[in-house]
Amino acid sequence: MESNLYSMHINNTSNSINPPSDELCNFIIDKLGISRSALELGIKRARLENSPLPIVMWSYGLITLFQLKTILMWSKGY
Repeated sequence: MESNLYSMHINNTSNSINPPSDELCNFIIDKLGISRSALELGIKRARLENSPLPIVMWSYGLITLFQLKTILMWSKGY
């Protein structure tokens, strides 16, 4: 996965959250089977909303509630 996908400048607030890690993005694509285009849309929306990627993807219907729970469980162990 290309890391420059996440290198866009964030300028909507001084308290921006960190961009998603390569590990998280790879997990979403490789383990959950989410398309790269869905991930890219989620990343763009997460930046605009300054919100965590998994929550944004779920709120836009890009992942299911089960997939959201899977991501959250994975991130606790990571």
